[in-house]
Amino acid sequence: MVSRAHKIAIVARTVRLVPALLVCTLAVTACGGGVHGTPGGSGVRDPYFPKAGNGGYDVTHYGLRLAYDPDAHHLTGTATLTARANETLSAFNLDLLGLKAGKVTVGGQTARWNRAGQELTVRPREDLGQGETFRVTVEYSGAPETVTDPDGSQEGWLRTTDGALALGEPTGSMAWFPGNHHPSDKAAYDLTVTVPHGLRAVSNGELRGERTARGRTTFIWHTAEPMASYLATLAIGDFDISRSTARDGLPSYTAVDPAEKEESRAVLARIPEVLRWAERRFGPYPFSSTGAIVDRVADAGYALETQTRPVFPGAPGITLLVHEFAHQWYGDSVTPESWRDMWLNEGFATYAEWMWQEDHGGKSAQETFDALYDHGERTYEDLWSFPPAEPPDAAHLSRAPVYQRGAMVLHKVRQTVGDEAFGDILRGWAAAHRHGNADTGDFTAYVEKQAPGKDFHAIWEDWLYGEGKPERP
Repeated sequence: MVSRAHKIAIVARTVRLVPALLVCTLAVTACGGGVHGTPGGSGVRDPYFPKAGNGGYDVTHYGLRLAYDPDAHHLTGTATLTARANETLSAFNLDLLGLKAGKVTVGGQTARWNRAGQELTVRPREDLGQGETFRVTVEYSGAPETVTDPDGSQEGWLRTTDGALALGEPTGSMAWFPGNHHPSDKAAYDLTVTVPHGLRAVSNGELRGERTARGRTTFIWHTAEPMASYLATLAIGDFDISRSTARDGLPSYTAVDPAEKEESRAVLARIPEVLRWAERRFGPYPFSSTGAIVDRVADAGYALETQTRPVFPGAPGITLLVHEFAHQWYGDSVTPESWRDMWLNEGFATYAEWMWQEDHGGKSAQETFDALYDHGERTYEDLWSFPPAEPPDAAHLSRAPVYQRGAMVLHKVRQTVGDEAFGDILRGWAAAHRHGNADTGDFTAYVEKQAPGKDFHAIWEDWLYGEGKPERP
């Protein structure tokens, strides 16, 4: 290793002997006129998860080939990512937690790599030019980890009674495949999973193939629409499978643990009804398939809006079913730009519960709002502890202000513009950012554009960003 002092002396001699060479060495532009690559960032500076995601490129497709042995708790995988360089790259990072990386190639050529925590830094043989599409393949294996979130919940790879359940919100997907694990980078997926015969592997999108050989069964899943990695799921175990069409030929695939089959039957039969209602409220369903995964209560501590196929711990109630299916529009299709914008997911899905109750003989949304304002602290002790658009840290992303106060913000918008215009805003927002990303500023600007002449200043200042309990007007 050359010392820093020795390097300075070498540079000084070079300046005296070959001045032009120094210019070529230190300048960003090479002597031949090309641009030297720079390493992509080891994160996208998310305000709550600064190491999540990676700078310098966008993934357009994940091709994942996995094999899992539940008894040995061993996962073997090959991930092929198709991506586009946003700048000239001499290196780039992938998020991969715990699992051991093996051979790595870029463009079919073996690449050097190193690990530091969740960061797998890949150095291709040649710089990747700005705008260049490239493929990186990573072979990996090991015992996938369960990740504990800042709020104490568990995600990543969860071992279940008869297999495993992979959940990703907010950062758990890096526990089972390498990638650009931030909601701002969405991609299509093809997932091939091999498991012991007798078990099933259920994921997002459409099942394209199933074959059994030598005591093992392989399942092939395809997700065409862009998906944030935290919405990817994989459930491995003994499931009862139901295939049907939800509406207009939309394929529906539900996987239910046999222990939950009878209790789940009635509520899952209402999926077509929920989708019809949601399409009237939110606009066309944004994906090419639907369904659900119901695992045992002990196998997962929460429901999650995994894209096209929400996951439930035991049979859900109808309002929870509505909540997770509303996320298919708000969160899955329109995905937050960063985790700061979580209320755009949860506030919308919570307000969907309010509207469902209103439309089905329950409390009106106004009655729900009033009860929450008057004595919501009895149920949600921290209801007024922080504004929905500014959670204090990652541990508070799933707290009541994000959900309940987020819904209250939407109700205040509804009060201001009226029911008809509010319905237009809900449908228009989902259409304007379909399969994309958006942040809070995008939403407030959209609302103001759709309702010119209306004053939203107090809503944004007091309800969306304000500290404490706003005064009732």
